[in-house]
Amino acid sequence: MTTVHKTSDRPAPKLTDPLRFPSGASAPVRTKRAFVLVLLTLFIPGSAQIVAGNRQLGRLALRVTLAVWAVAVLAIFLALVDRSAVLSIVTHPVASLVVIVVLVALAVGWGLLFLNTLRIIRPTLLAPGMRPIVAVVVVCSTVLASGSLGYMAYVLNVSRNAIGSIFDAGRAMTPVDGRYNFLMMGGDAGSDRTGRRPDSLSVISVDAKTGASAIISVPRNLQNAQFSEQSPMRKIYPDGYNCGDECLINAVNTEVTNKYQDLYPGVADPGAQATLEAVSGTLGISVQAYVLVDMDGFAQLIDAMGGIRIKAGGWVPISGPTIDEANGIHGMPDGWIAAGDQHLNGFQALWYGRSREFVDDYARISRQQCVQQAMLKQLDPATLLTKFEDIANAGTKVVESNISSGQLGSFVDLALKSKNQAVKRMTIGPPDFDAAFSTTPDFDVIHSKVHDLLGSAGAAPQAAATPHADGAVTASAASPQTLRVALANAPANAPKQAVPKQVASDFTPVTTTPDGTPITVELLNGLKAQGDEQGIRNLVATNGQCAPL
Repeated sequence: MTTVHKTSDRPAPKLTDPLRFPSGASAPVRTKRAFVLVLLTLFIPGSAQIVAGNRQLGRLALRVTLAVWAVAVLAIFLALVDRSAVLSIVTHPVASLVVIVVLVALAVGWGLLFLNTLRIIRPTLLAPGMRPIVAVVVVCSTVLASGSLGYMAYVLNVSRNAIGSIFDAGRAMTPVDGRYNFLMMGGDAGSDRTGRRPDSLSVISVDAKTGASAIISVPRNLQNAQFSEQSPMRKIYPDGYNCGDECLINAVNTEVTNKYQDLYPGVADPGAQATLEAVSGTLGISVQAYVLVDMDGFAQLIDAMGGIRIKAGGWVPISGPTIDEANGIHGMPDGWIAAGDQHLNGFQALWYGRSREFVDDYARISRQQCVQQAMLKQLDPATLLTKFEDIANAGTKVVESNISSGQLGSFVDLALKSKNQAVKRMTIGPPDFDAAFSTTPDFDVIHSKVHDLLGSAGAAPQAAATPHADGAVTASAASPQTLRVALANAPANAPKQAVPKQVASDFTPVTTTPDGTPITVELLNGLKAQGDEQGIRNLVATNGQCAPL
């Protein structure tokens, strides 16, 4: 009986296949094979193993590769249709941790695939001169691939830690009247200050859909501030914060911290919350969240950004020690920030926004608004990418915020929408109100002007500011100093006229004296040495003018 042997349908491996059996191939073919396998591992992880190595490992790696590609395509699609959803994932503490773990695993896995590819290449079969070249190519490809994923995980982890340090884990907030309102407080707690005093108070109001924004500055010396109806402090001060000349709005934080913490059970910072409520009642809007930044953190953040660029309207002193507290007179300035186009580091920007020597508080407020705009304008993706760790670490110098970390994604998306839109600005004081208004404020007028401002935020600027009998001027794109000078020079018995429109950046920095002599550090310090304070005031009177570059 004849036995018939059934042959397998699977073809026998060809021993001449140079990909799987490089021993019989020529040296040039082996070299070409090595580079092909490295490229396959770099661009299609797992494919090198399928064609020349462990097919089971290759199939597993290829499945992971295809899954990652699918997720990447989905993420790109989501970013196009719902950018805030993607941002919410990377800013959410749990979701971001999962992404970090996945990225680290992919980086390690990709690195192991490159090691396996090097084994498949069999460097001993290569020409002696090609061995180090192929080794360098494998190392560089591994660093490019695994290193990129590892760096992404590192950046995301830095971001996650910073978010956890800065922001709250509480409930997300909803827009009120279609807007989010954030109170930005600058805690003036330098080495020459006692306690944390929010001497810089600005509300940034953003349209929840369009990103159109407005900045409303509240002077630190505002008196009789009104607490919102829901505020526990309204029971203590039902007619406003009217306990005397010392009861300025920036004193609310300290008083509540020292006397009334029990009115805010479960609140992390009762003083900051009470200040938020005072600003809400004063402006007649619902301010939903606050961010409190200390001065040192402010300077470090700007340094981490690489500085800011501004156009300064007048010289600003870096003030020396105070020698006459009653009259606000300082000693010889430690330095000066010149008028004109300037690139300020953190220390200079801190003083640019903080200094009020030789001018009033409203010039300082105008400069603070300008610094805020410059930071937003210049914090572009390239800066974030190259300086991310420094910016994130400096960001932890933000003392606190009650913004929910889970909502950061939507707010980042709003910030991106706001970036290229004009920002409306108003100050509860000159140029939008008389200088004495903050001492005896009319809150009905404030509420009306704030309502008008937010209703027009994002709209085209009007041809002129609108005058009012009470001295208020509707906020517009006019230069703060132009309006201030126009109001100051108007005859006392003459009706107030509308000031012609002037774009905020449309001013000429004052760099010379009226007779054409250049203003220099030596000139200003010489006047200071002579005790000519008024002479300096005349020369630096325009330092409230500022525009981001």
